[in-house]
Amino acid sequence: MSRILDALPHIKISTDPEDLICYGFDASGIEIHPSAVAWPSTTDDVVKIMKHAYENGIPVVPRGAGTGMTGGSVPLKEALILSLEKMNRILEVDSENLNVLCEPGVINGKLQHELEKRGLFYPPDPASMNFCTIGGNVAENAGGPRALKYGVTRDYVMELEMVLPNGEVITTGVRTPKGVVGYDLTRLLVGSEGTLSVFTKIRLKSLPLPEAVATLLAIFNNLESSGKAVTNIISSKIIPRTLEFMDSEAIAAVENFKPVGLPKNVAAILLIELDGHPSAITMEAEKIAEICEHLGAEIKMAEDEDARNKLWTARRAVSPALYHIAPTKINEDIVVPRNQIPEMLKRLRRLSEESGIKIVNFGHAGDGNIHVNIMVDKKNEDEYKKGLQLVKQIFKNTLELGGTISGEHGIGLTKLNYIGMEIPRPVIEIMKSIKKVFDPKNILNPGKIFPPS
Repeated sequence: MSRILDALPHIKISTDPEDLICYGFDASGIEIHPSAVAWPSTTDDVVKIMKHAYENGIPVVPRGAGTGMTGGSVPLKEALILSLEKMNRILEVDSENLNVLCEPGVINGKLQHELEKRGLFYPPDPASMNFCTIGGNVAENAGGPRALKYGVTRDYVMELEMVLPNGEVITTGVRTPKGVVGYDLTRLLVGSEGTLSVFTKIRLKSLPLPEAVATLLAIFNNLESSGKAVTNIISSKIIPRTLEFMDSEAIAAVENFKPVGLPKNVAAILLIELDGHPSAITMEAEKIAEICEHLGAEIKMAEDEDARNKLWTARRAVSPALYHIAPTKINEDIVVPRNQIPEMLKRLRRLSEESGIKIVNFGHAGDGNIHVNIMVDKKNEDEYKKGLQLVKQIFKNTLELGGTISGEHGIGLTKLNYIGMEIPRPVIEIMKSIKKVFDPKNILNPGKIFPPS
């Protein structure tokens, strides 16, 4: 690794212990120190780093802000961390064609703010939007609350400039709304978790900013009723822009951590948001209120922007608030068909009661994406082992109901031993062969997604 410092003197590269510590973990809690950290500023810097790494067999792990939940940016095999945080420019906003070109280190929330000033809208909004990067979002195919109506990151990526493991620069995709020339490599690369290439420029579709937004809070005294409400709202032909769910444990955690006045001693709440023309969303809000009240819910409407922001502050505070329940959370992001949400919630409650371990649930109920948090203490070996055993049972139940074991967090390190529960071996082998085409020396984020043979 010392040779890379001599070979690339004009690129900032560090082997200082404090840098290796800071770049050796992500939100999964897994910590493995890299051998060095590099901060490229341009595509040419990335090319030089990757060429040197390829020629010398140095593993490279691309990194955004380290907000991933599955260990995707944790360095294995004495790797070099390639931090893209300095490549953080918005290069072009094309208001006529409704797209934007940016570098991978741009913060999601900053991009949204800049577009909104121009009357434009970028919907993907992960909970970490105020510090996660667009490059990381593309690598993980990030979603967020607005995915119900607007889709996930993959639905907005039009064009990618990237550097391959051997240092070659290629561009995939188109600038036009349509394009079917050759294989769709762009969609393949979105969600590839940094295992196939390093993104250096990203062109994203944008939309006109909606005219108005209405935010409702539905309060339930029965857990299954909240799940039925989700199904009934969608089957009534209304697609809110968000339809978020929090169970009683999640509500209590937030109110103890960052109180905003959420109702206590209730079974669950739904945070529902509509956008569009004011008259249209007023009618839809009335219909949703009627559906929820029929299931025994109390409905409240955010009266102004301040009240709306408080509700969203509460929703985005759930994940950090859970650490006040137990020192360790095993976080999973399962997805089931919407009409199976009540059954999945029932099964999760049963698993919690049978194991004696607290399971806290929240997430994007509108698209069936439930964030399941198994609350344990890692220092208590028996309890932690029991918590890990629950993961497999939760995945088994999810798949039985026609679901998937990850909706937006990816596989990374934490789920690679479970990927075979969902994807048959022949399909995994095809995926491995694609990896080999892009990265024949296996230097780019090695050890992720696929379990050892």
